[in-house]
Amino acid sequence: MELLPLYLSAKLATVATLILIGIAAPLAYLLTNFTWPGKSFVEALVNLPIALPPTVIGFYLLFLLGPKGFVGTVWENLFGGTLLFTFTGIVIASIFYSLPFAIQPIKASFEKVDPRLKESAYVLGLSPTATFFRVIIPNSVHGIAAAAILVFLHTMGAFGVVLMVGGSIVGETRVASIAIYEAVESMQYEKAWALSLAFIPIGYGFLLLVNRLTRK
Repeated sequence: MELLPLYLSAKLATVATLILIGIAAPLAYLLTNFTWPGKSFVEALVNLPIALPPTVIGFYLLFLLGPKGFVGTVWENLFGGTLLFTFTGIVIASIFYSLPFAIQPIKASFEKVDPRLKESAYVLGLSPTATFFRVIIPNSVHGIAAAAILVFLHTMGAFGVVLMVGGSIVGETRVASIAIYEAVESMQYEKAWALSLAFIPIGYGFLLLVNRLTRK
């Protein structure tokens, strides 16, 4: 079995998950603990990828990250290269695609933190930022870990978004889901079977871990 697509999928999922948790945790804290103008619009925007087909998300990201798109133009001015059909490009696309799958479990975990702990922190003079790091995060570790696993699994299986933004470049953007599709398309069924079967123990093992974390 060709392991490079699986390696790229795992690498993509790992990088995207680490970045996403760093983005999602503060954002979930803002959405959970504060009221501000436009909050409902931001929350709906964050959850929009759940309501859209992956190919639609990929289509818009194709233009956003392209040479004439805002993100693509800024990136090219800063680093002198393009984002399309690169590993960095599919990481950014995966972050947009998987953001709600990080936000929702973390929000649920933050909402379960005893309000008296937060009130005590404020009474003791802790700022909202200090409360986030010293009270909210330590009491939400299991929820954050569960969110990280869900994001990892979701990104591992990403297909439409990755294909639209990254294409199928061997060693760069040809992740396992794309390799399976191409194997089936070329009637290399043994290769497709092998790659597909590799996902089952990975997904099952991680989901068992998520169940244990959420129970705790």
